[in-house]
Amino acid sequence: MEENNHSNQEFKNVNPVKAETTYRDFQTVNQKAKSGPGFGKTVVLPFLCGALGTVIVIGTCVNVPNIKNAILQQLITNDTASASNETGTSNTTQQINTQLISLQGYSDTAIAVANKVRPSIVGITVEYSVNSIFNRTTSTATAMGSGIIISEDGYILTNNHVVNSSSSSSNSFYEIGKANKVTVKLYNDDQEYEGEIIGTDSQTDLAVIKINKAGLTPAELGDSSSVQVGEFTMAIGNPLGLENSVTAGIVSAVNREVTDEEGNKYTAIQTDAAINSGNSGGALVNSKGQVIGVNTLKLSGTGVEGVGFAIPINDTKSIYEQLIQYSKVKRPYIGIGGIDLDQRTADVNKLVVGIYIKNVVDFSAAEKAGLKVGDVIIEADGNKITTMDELNALKNKKSIGDTMKLKVYRDGKEKEVTVTLQEQP
Repeated sequence: MEENNHSNQEFKNVNPVKAETTYRDFQTVNQKAKSGPGFGKTVVLPFLCGALGTVIVIGTCVNVPNIKNAILQQLITNDTASASNETGTSNTTQQINTQLISLQGYSDTAIAVANKVRPSIVGITVEYSVNSIFNRTTSTATAMGSGIIISEDGYILTNNHVVNSSSSSSNSFYEIGKANKVTVKLYNDDQEYEGEIIGTDSQTDLAVIKINKAGLTPAELGDSSSVQVGEFTMAIGNPLGLENSVTAGIVSAVNREVTDEEGNKYTAIQTDAAINSGNSGGALVNSKGQVIGVNTLKLSGTGVEGVGFAIPINDTKSIYEQLIQYSKVKRPYIGIGGIDLDQRTADVNKLVVGIYIKNVVDFSAAEKAGLKVGDVIIEADGNKITTMDELNALKNKKSIGDTMKLKVYRDGKEKEVTVTLQEQP
């Protein structure tokens, strides 16, 4: 009760004159505001006129390409500058995220690339004789693939597994003979041309065929060593027999180590551009319409999507040149069979980690150099090695007739041996 009485007393002491004056002041100000021109005429009408004029100007400018581009560029610049000012730094990620992307530009690029490259891509059909191991009946089977024209006079680069029967089937119930017929179809040409297999190389899965026709459009070859992850790619070929099909994507990875069904290992370009059966031997190209790879294989299976591989075009040049000149690839050769020794196996057999030589080929470079069964190769040209893959990688960088210095472990001691590389039989 005391608290309430005290509050009432304070309320009574408020000066009534002051309160009245305050009300009158507000009333006077309000009356003055209404005495001039109307609010709609002075504020609303000019605002609507200005907005209408802005819409008309922008609508006109958007229909004029040069003005439109200038406006868009200004928007990009202002947006980027605003992002930089807010953070105090010029953040590259922010700049990328605030760029306006032209889908028309992407579409125009894809169209231009397809128009440029398709005349240089061919469809390949190969006929084989197939023998059943049960009843010895013979039938005919066909395989389809793609190829890249590499010369005006009819040389075509493709995959070995497209034209070579030994890598065309893993079914052990059938024996596949040599190709009986190779047929090539050109872009926008209804005629079929008979192809001749010039040379094949199973190690790199590459082959060259030739047709008897001049005036072809060879593909422009790019530089696969400069390929970057994320850049535009297009795969062109004949998937499932659908001629001159194109699919687009990006480079998913470079220098990807992959192994095919035959056990061959490749350093490949990975892409998410769709690659299907029949794309093998076709082209993987960049945004300039340059071939950067030969489409070779894809991963397939439940839950697998968009994982394809292409042999870098730089790796094919010396191969197809030799196939054209010699019908084969001449490689340096040592002449040994080896087993990789890991630490556990080496310890059990009281040896050292390296390559155990299990056989030496008669009259080979290895035999002439004095290598023996039981030797363990631990170094090649000063490089520590532990596997046959490492030894072959170093050997393949050399030419026939070059020498290789090998350090071997023999009878508890290390010994240096110089091998003069021969041509692989």
